[in-house]
Amino acid sequence: MNDCVNAKTCPCTYPCSRHGKCCECVSYHRAEGEFPGCFFTKEGEKTYDRSLEMLRKDRKAK
Repeated sequence: MNDCVNAKTCPCTYPCSRHGKCCECVSYHRAEGEFPGCFFTKEGEKTYDRSLEMLRKDRKAK
């Protein structure tokens, strides 16, 4: 069992098996060359674009 569970505070709106499991989520997205939804603003997260380019654009819009 993974001790890294934060389902109540996880801001990601995408329903997946890693929701609230930060360690698994970061590991998964890192392997895919992406960033987890929690790195984005609420608006940026909703695009489901986890690329570095989107993260930069999202952070500039803040």
